[in-house]
Amino acid sequence: MAARRQALALLVSASLAAGTACSAGSGSGAKPSSGASLSSTTPPGAGALDRVTWALPMGEPTTLDPAKVGDYSPQTVVANLCDTLLRMAPDFSIGPGLAEKATWADEHNLVLDLRPGVTFWDGTPLTPRDVVYSLRRQTDPKTQGIYGSALAQVTAIEATGPHQVTLRTKAHDEGLFKALVTPFGAVVQETFAAKAGAGYGTPTGGVMCSGPFRLASWKSGDNITITRNDAYWDTRLRPKAAQVVFRFVTNGNTLTGALLSGEIDGVYELPPGSAAALAKANNGSIHLGPATQNVMLVPGNPRTPAADRRLLDALSLTVDRNALIKNAFGGDATLLKSLTPPPTWAGDPAAAQLNAAYDALPAIAGPDLDRARQLVAEVGAPKRPLVTAIPAGDQRDLQIVTFLQAAAKKIGVDIEIRQLQPTEMSSLFYDPSIRDGLDLVVTFGYVAAPDAPSYVADMVNEGALFNWTDYRNPEATHLLDQARTAADPSAAAGAFARAQAAYTPTLPVIYLVAPHQRMFMNKRISGAPASFAYMNMPWAAYLGGTAS
Repeated sequence: MAARRQALALLVSASLAAGTACSAGSGSGAKPSSGASLSSTTPPGAGALDRVTWALPMGEPTTLDPAKVGDYSPQTVVANLCDTLLRMAPDFSIGPGLAEKATWADEHNLVLDLRPGVTFWDGTPLTPRDVVYSLRRQTDPKTQGIYGSALAQVTAIEATGPHQVTLRTKAHDEGLFKALVTPFGAVVQETFAAKAGAGYGTPTGGVMCSGPFRLASWKSGDNITITRNDAYWDTRLRPKAAQVVFRFVTNGNTLTGALLSGEIDGVYELPPGSAAALAKANNGSIHLGPATQNVMLVPGNPRTPAADRRLLDALSLTVDRNALIKNAFGGDATLLKSLTPPPTWAGDPAAAQLNAAYDALPAIAGPDLDRARQLVAEVGAPKRPLVTAIPAGDQRDLQIVTFLQAAAKKIGVDIEIRQLQPTEMSSLFYDPSIRDGLDLVVTFGYVAAPDAPSYVADMVNEGALFNWTDYRNPEATHLLDQARTAADPSAAAGAFARAQAAYTPTLPVIYLVAPHQRMFMNKRISGAPASFAYMNMPWAAYLGGTAS
């Protein structure tokens, strides 16, 4: 899910070692229903740019503190501000970042050899002490961070040389290694963050990092502006854009108009309604890329009637997913059979084994109203409407839940739509009191690092952050732990496959679809990654001007 409605992003996304053009979907992959091909990148832009204006269609970020960032809007910004220890490329492969190397010396020691000569925006050197501080603060209650579970196996974090940090662990932990590409692996300056305290990452507290752009201003309700870091350590990625302005545009019609007029240059997560209007725009193009996103319906608390998997199965049997893909996603999505879409492990050495296990899961049943009515009769129809939360103003979410509402009525189940403002929608993922009155939440989740076991654990394990229904499956939890700590890829894949088979049919979730990444970019600029990897890389540093 990731904050707002999507914070299942938390540690875990895809490692698509796909090429420049690649496909995503069930098993070995499938082209979008729209017939378009998927690409990880866009043609390089070479010219200098005075200013680029980019939209954040999910609304204003609630924070820019990397330890708290688990949503589309803040991550889109922070990826350009705060370097991570390891870095994703547009094809989802993992390479060096602030750490030139990250290696397991043995099963209990993950050694990070840091890049020398890196400085923060204020010119002070980035040191092992800053790295140790940044990782340790993930579990400090005062931080209120969301990535602490990545350190579950860690017993100590120590500076072990002038350019080295070692994480000592109870056991080999592949999830810890892969989490270093996410905001968990971002390094902040200790002195600045400690002085800012609870204000770190806010409009008044600011941030201090080492990325290709620095935070220039944050005008609440209007925009965030970042400016080029001319002293950036990675000379290949010194930005061509002097300034990037992020505008908060949650209304689809407003966004469409601004993109067509050129007032806004580009946007990730382009809504389908806007895509239809921009399909033949003469001032820019839509780019489709591979993604590790999932769309699901998740019960909001353990007391709701919707926490009963039988009722969820009944609702699931009312949904025509192919029609949903066509109408709500413009054909640019595939069916989702479990929590993690197959691109999540496309770069894994055991990808073929994991694909086979996913393909072996039961097929998603097509609409079957008779069977759905039987299940409702077994469990008992809810005596009140099921309150279903979506973010206010999001036409795609509204279309999905309206689609479900009409279908559910045919089996005697009423759905009440409740639109929440962005801040409340974001907070519900971490505040159980907000979910108390909600039966279902429409979630647009994403897997943010190439580690399916860790992502799944956040929903499946007892007491986990996104286990909202007190789901318990000791077998799956044990197998997920095995998958995360196994050093051998085949053994890890086998354990995950068995866990997936155990939780997929029992977890209280309605699996819907896996969308593709959709991005619009004005023809005056180019270079932006087209894949979902933009969430974990300094994507704006790739932007450059064109001859257009």
